[in-house]
Amino acid sequence: MADKRITEDDVVAELRDGMTIGIGGWGSRRKPMSLVRAIARSPLRDLTIVSYGGPDVGILCAVGKARKVIYGFVSLDSIPLEPHFRKAREAGSVDAMELDEGMFQWGLRAAAYRLPFLPTRAGLGSDVMRINPALRTVRSPYADGEELVAMPALELDAALVHMNRADARGNGQYLGPDPYFDDLFCMAAKRRFLSCERIVPTEKLREEGPIQSLLIDRMMVDGVVEAPMGAHFTECPTDYGRDEAFQKEYAATAKDPAAWAKFKERYLDAPSHAAYVEAVKSR
Repeated sequence: MADKRITEDDVVAELRDGMTIGIGGWGSRRKPMSLVRAIARSPLRDLTIVSYGGPDVGILCAVGKARKVIYGFVSLDSIPLEPHFRKAREAGSVDAMELDEGMFQWGLRAAAYRLPFLPTRAGLGSDVMRINPALRTVRSPYADGEELVAMPALELDAALVHMNRADARGNGQYLGPDPYFDDLFCMAAKRRFLSCERIVPTEKLREEGPIQSLLIDRMMVDGVVEAPMGAHFTECPTDYGRDEAFQKEYAATAKDPAAWAKFKERYLDAPSHAAYVEAVKSR
C-alpha cells in the first residue's frame, strides 16, 4: 500500500490560483487549520472556498486569498458570527453564495455521486432562491408533479479535512461526537488531503475507537499530514477542546488593524506548523 505522508507545504504545492477548495469541519470544530495557515502564508489567490465555515473562512478572507465563499453559515460557535468574514462581506471584498445547510450538504452529495444536481425541498419559500438567482427548480416527472429546488453539485478541485487519527495509507478516524460531512468533502473533490493529530499503524486504529469512527477510506485521500494541534484553535475532541481565549483574541483583531497585523505576524506568518505551535505555547 502507498505511503501517503506529506507536509503542509506539499499540499499547498498541489493547489493553484482560482481553485475551488472545500474545507471540512463545522464552524469552529475540527478544522484543518494547519493547512489553512499554510494557504494563508502562500502566494495563492482568487480561491473559491466551500465550507460550513469558521475561522478557516475568516482567515482566508482576511489575508485576501478568497474570491468567493459558498457556505451554509460562517460561525465561531461561541461567537455566533465570524467577524473577519462579516467584515469582508460588509466591505464587498468577496462574492458569496449563502445556502440552507441542507442544500449545502445536498450539493456536496451530488458532487460525490457525480450527478449534476439533486432535487430538494430545502430553500423553497425562502430568500435563498432570491439571493441566488442562478438556482433553478425542477418538476417531478411523477404523478405528484411537485416543484423542487435543483441543488447543483458543489464540485471541488481539492478538499482539506482534519481527523484525530490516520494511518500512512490515508484511512482517517474521528474520535469526537460528530463526523460532520468530511467524507462528502473528500468524495466531492478531485484531490483530497487529510491532516491528523497522529499517524498510527493501521492495526492501531481499531484500538483508538469503534469501527464506525473510521470515516475516511484511503481511496478518498491523496495525502496525509501529521499535525499535532493541527485543528487549533478550533476544538478537536477527544484530543483537546476549543481554545476560547485564543479565539477571542483572534475575533477582536477584526476591529483593530494594528492588532490584526500583530496577530498575523506572530501566528499566520509563522513559517511552519511547528513554529505556530511554539508561538501559541509561548503566549
